[in-house]
Amino acid sequence: MADNGKLEKLLILAFESSEDAERGTRKEAKESFESLINPESYTLEYKVKTSDGQGQGTSGAQAKFEYTLPEELTFEFLFDNTGIIDGKPNKDGVADEVDRFRKMLTEYKGNSHEPYHLKLVWGNLVFTGRAIELSLTHKLFNSDGKPIRTVAKVKFKKSVEDKKRARKENKSSVDLTHLRKVKGGDTLPLLCYRIYGDPKYYLQVARVNGLTNFRVLKPGTDLVFPPIDKKAGAL
Repeated sequence: MADNGKLEKLLILAFESSEDAERGTRKEAKESFESLINPESYTLEYKVKTSDGQGQGTSGAQAKFEYTLPEELTFEFLFDNTGIIDGKPNKDGVADEVDRFRKMLTEYKGNSHEPYHLKLVWGNLVFTGRAIELSLTHKLFNSDGKPIRTVAKVKFKKSVEDKKRARKENKSSVDLTHLRKVKGGDTLPLLCYRIYGDPKYYLQVARVNGLTNFRVLKPGTDLVFPPIDKKAGAL
């Protein structure tokens, strides 16, 4: 409940850019949607991307962390023109309202050349992202066969700017340049394995760092490990 005693409804705001979605208000939104009734629940999914690789000196495979995936949020929205909920039956059904909702979430916009960026606001929940899945289940129909009750299930993926996500994760990544100080016992293939998940890049790293004798690394030496393109198999 809101502080004024009025029930807060889940709100979706549509913007042309992710920056506008982060900062924008309802007045600045291109379009908006307010739920008829609030959902009973929603699902937040948190995932990480891993790759399988053989452990150094072992025959078994291990899951190697690569990066954190954007959060995903799933909601179900009810569209109902039976009059049971609001006392206002509408024989024309929910088709127009549902279609407007679909277009706001998924339709290509000519000005921005992409669908809208969205902000969901409900109580303490503020989620900015894109609709990546939408399924419509029509449940009740009038005598003309028009749906008068529809459940829309939507999955949203959170928008996270690449630089912001990298700062937040503070992680090692094959897509970033890394600086490592050599410690006793380190070898170039071992360091490549730790950073890239594969020791085969040691010759290329040696060339980048101007090493003439990569077999013996001097402790305390700073080495640069540049980004790699795994698909191309090169730094």
